[in-house]
Amino acid sequence: MSEELRATRIEKAEQLKQLGINPYAYRWQSTHHAKELQEKYAELPNGEEIEIEVAIAGRILARRVFGKLAFFTLQDETGSIQLYLDKKRIQEHMGEADSQAFDHLKQLTDAGDIIGAKGTVKRTEKGELSVYVREYTMLTKSLLPLPDKWHGLTDVAKRYRQRYVDLIVNPEVRETFRRRALITAGMRRYLDQQGFIEIETPVLMSEAGGADARPFVTYHNTMDMELYLRIATELHLKRLVVGGFEKVFEMGRIFRNEGISTRHNPEFTSIEVYQAYADYQDMIALTETMITTVAQEVLGTLQLTYQGEAVDLTPPWRRVTMHEIVQEKTGVDFSQFSSLDEAKSAAKTAGLVDIENCESIGKLINEAFEQKVETTLIQPTFVLDYPIEISPLAKPHRSKSGLVERFELFIVGRETANSFSELTDPLDQRERLEAQAARKAAGDLEAQGVDEDFLTALEYGMPPTGGLGIGIDRLVMVLTDSASIRDVIAFPLLKPEKSDSEDDLQS
Repeated sequence: MSEELRATRIEKAEQLKQLGINPYAYRWQSTHHAKELQEKYAELPNGEEIEIEVAIAGRILARRVFGKLAFFTLQDETGSIQLYLDKKRIQEHMGEADSQAFDHLKQLTDAGDIIGAKGTVKRTEKGELSVYVREYTMLTKSLLPLPDKWHGLTDVAKRYRQRYVDLIVNPEVRETFRRRALITAGMRRYLDQQGFIEIETPVLMSEAGGADARPFVTYHNTMDMELYLRIATELHLKRLVVGGFEKVFEMGRIFRNEGISTRHNPEFTSIEVYQAYADYQDMIALTETMITTVAQEVLGTLQLTYQGEAVDLTPPWRRVTMHEIVQEKTGVDFSQFSSLDEAKSAAKTAGLVDIENCESIGKLINEAFEQKVETTLIQPTFVLDYPIEISPLAKPHRSKSGLVERFELFIVGRETANSFSELTDPLDQRERLEAQAARKAAGDLEAQGVDEDFLTALEYGMPPTGGLGIGIDRLVMVLTDSASIRDVIAFPLLKPEKSDSEDDLQS
């Protein structure tokens, strides 16, 4: 059936050409958008007309034709408005040469076509604000019909794969991506106002680093060398701090060869921020103020609903150490144990599972946090002071042995931001990176090697520095009430169409 419809539309395009009408125009000059007209003439009484000419363009979503009258629903980027089309009026204004213009409109246009229309503004007797059309122009003939229904699990693959159609028929999807653009612009604007500058760093790297993650591997033919897509921007931004930039950041794409879920996409966006002469407490203040400022600008409120749960972004947000929150949720104070076996026994009593491979009490605490705490943190919460074993790039805590100065921000049970008092001791950093390299050599696919150039940079001296990373996609999910990361990435990675399955899309 779709092929038949397509063939019919191709024939209509040919008929337009034979009539001397280009079905694929070069340009159109609009004077207004739909939303602007809806707002400006919201109080126009039924039956009244404003004698001012407007020009508008958009896609036909629906057509209703009644003899010598027709009513089209026209959608542009901002919203929709009705076109009120009267045969006599159109023929009067489009002239003798276009005496059949109304008939062509009836016979040769379809839902999905893009047209431009000029006319006055009128509210019909039934109360529908309309552009009362004097003349129109075919701008683009659509060859494929719009779907009648575009929702539900049976269509989720097509919605992601054919995002352009999703955007056409689902205004709320367009609003999500509009808000995403406003959120990222607001973050950049905030940092600019605080004196930060954005500098781009390499995507192709000879040594991946800055995170525990499996990288994508590629190859440069001319240079005859294996390269990695970056898994973080951290190490190059720190080089910039060594070089004298005191406030620097980058918002950009990150690539990690990992599993796909509602929270993970192999290609995602993060922002990393580094401030010289600052620590993780300064980064807490920056994170809280930046997110609340942007949320207020974009949403007009700090009171959100995420998947049915109320979320209050009003500062100050809760600050709690990992030890404290783990004890609060499990009843176990892991700081009291000197023996790993004793700690594991207590953990099992508290209901933790699959902890046999935890090689230290620090890793056990982190496992307890991930199993028993993380998903309970619905309201924005800064979790501070992590075990040193899981934080190879953070500075040792100045007063707590075995811990580092690090926080993660959790909202709706997900990590949204990560921050350190950055490690500036090059010898300590070398030891930690070499320990990582040993794990890599032993088969850990997420461990990285030693970036010797980065260590050389540190040996020239990096000032005390606070660093921050925020997952843009996860933050946008919260601020747009989106259940899956694929809902906030315009074109998420999918398997080839023949391999789609409901399990893949729901994972």
